[in-house]
Amino acid sequence: QVQLVESGGGLVQAGGSLRLSCAASGRIFNSHNMGWFRQAPGKEREFVAAIGRITGNTYYSDYVKGRFTISRDNAKTTVYLQLNSLQPEDTAVYFCAADGSLVQLRNGATPGSHVDYWGQGTQVTVSS
Repeated sequence: QVQLVESGGGLVQAGGSLRLSCAASGRIFNSHNMGWFRQAPGKEREFVAAIGRITGNTYYSDYVKGRFTISRDNAKTTVYLQLNSLQPEDTAVYFCAADGSLVQLRNGATPGSHVDYWGQGTQVTVSS
């Protein structure tokens, strides 16, 4: 059973924008912190952003801070990632993730780490 379903990826020119969505089951959304990761071809998966379940506090990697915005809609049990000022180096498969621990989620790209749930990913391609 698919628990996290991403959508919204696509092809965009440099400087453009996209909004990714991750629809989660209510059970997961209401009990987990939510986040986004990405993996470019030939590279390791990296943390992009996270949002706290209780506080709604947001966290970003240095690479995307100021350009990407994570948000959550509790009524729709959906988390979003707004991607602005996209650059070719942002090209990657973007994954939605959920974990009961915000610390664990933010460290989810660390080798050997564990994240409770992953989505199947959505491709973002930025042309120069």
